[in-house]
Amino acid sequence: MAAFLLGAALALTAPPFAWGWLAPLPLALLLRRWWEPGRGRAAFLAGLGYWGAHLVWLPQSFAELFGPLGVLPFVPMIAAEAGFWALLVHLLGGRGLALVGGWLFLDYLRAHLGVLAFPWGDLGYALVEAPGRMLAAVGGVYLLTLVVLLVAYALARGRYWVLVPWALLWLVPLPESPAPERALLVQGAIDPLQKVEGAASEQVYRELTQQALAALPAGGLVVWPETAVPRLPADLADWLGPRALVAGVAAYDDGYRNRVVWWQGGEVRAVYDKVRLVPFGEYFPWRPLLGWVYGYFFDAFGLGPLADARPGERPQPLGPYGAYVCYESVFPGVARTLVREGAQLLVNVSNDAWFGPSFGGAQHFAMGRLRAVETGRWLLRAANDGITAAIDPYGRVSERLERGRAGVLVASYAQLSGRTPYVRWGDAPVLAAALLLLVFGRPVRRRWFA
Repeated sequence: MAAFLLGAALALTAPPFAWGWLAPLPLALLLRRWWEPGRGRAAFLAGLGYWGAHLVWLPQSFAELFGPLGVLPFVPMIAAEAGFWALLVHLLGGRGLALVGGWLFLDYLRAHLGVLAFPWGDLGYALVEAPGRMLAAVGGVYLLTLVVLLVAYALARGRYWVLVPWALLWLVPLPESPAPERALLVQGAIDPLQKVEGAASEQVYRELTQQALAALPAGGLVVWPETAVPRLPADLADWLGPRALVAGVAAYDDGYRNRVVWWQGGEVRAVYDKVRLVPFGEYFPWRPLLGWVYGYFFDAFGLGPLADARPGERPQPLGPYGAYVCYESVFPGVARTLVREGAQLLVNVSNDAWFGPSFGGAQHFAMGRLRAVETGRWLLRAANDGITAAIDPYGRVSERLERGRAGVLVASYAQLSGRTPYVRWGDAPVLAAALLLLVFGRPVRRRWFA
């Protein structure tokens, strides 16, 4: 029970909660427990507590949308995640630093498991509200995870002096970030199930945008969220003029594609099709084997025979705009690739209405903020029902619209160039450090950190 409660307490230090500064404390207590016999079982129970609390939005939102059957995927999912913890701690849960290296590799593998990739739950996101999140510009979210793990490890060994540098991560000042340009971020707040059933959305986005156009200069930018419209309005040039539009479009081109379109000067300049599709949402893995299971749930939810969406080939910027879609915001490699390809501004279009009344939307938003820090770019986020916001290159939210209401955010931003260390080198340096810890992190006496 103690392990379960400590795992749940650790989850409360992750987004969207404001207790990230406490993250090393429950983790240190868990590490001490994982040095004792029976540590694999304790790790499994801690994992149930952590993942059960961290992902509780899954059954809440799915039940809201699909009824009681929507809760079913939650149980095997958290059991699997807890099982990964148990296996890791069983193999590496001695007193050495090898567990730290192994933990980092586990997080990396969870984000790169092909069709099952799910990069939720990284401990580094505990620092998303700390100015010290700027370390992500050097080594991404995995560097932040390494910091949390090392501080917790030191506390578990009685090295309480590490609380001083940990406190500095929450107190260091950040410089100003000039934002001379303006954009309109439009939030339609359209129910996603009604849209699937054919609810008109073009008129909503047209009216909201036209009402706010006076606040946008001729060279300004308008952003519509994920799948805002089935197609761009035919008379767009008549009322948008020379302004640019980056819009989410539900396109049908040799199959369904979750598309982002850059329109300007009376024509479509470029398109991007979502690459990282949501498994079991936008596509359904192993259909030949599990087709009958999918058919049962499609019928139970009244969805009909859903087809797989078609993914894009690779992340590509739309001119100066590095646009990516919803779920892709939790994959650091997507935003990094866009900036390496020349994007001067990140644009994330999303539809978090699927999270329902849960805190999943706020959690998704908080995780996505780190992409601005990692790449050194402004991030404009337009979501169907929120959170719509502008985030500066230091990860600060400069303006935002809350969830659940239609509206337009007049956001300030800047287009930037240059590359952060993370854009240049990616995760390789942190993974190399993890490998060194894994190989050489066995307990050795008379070392200051062993």
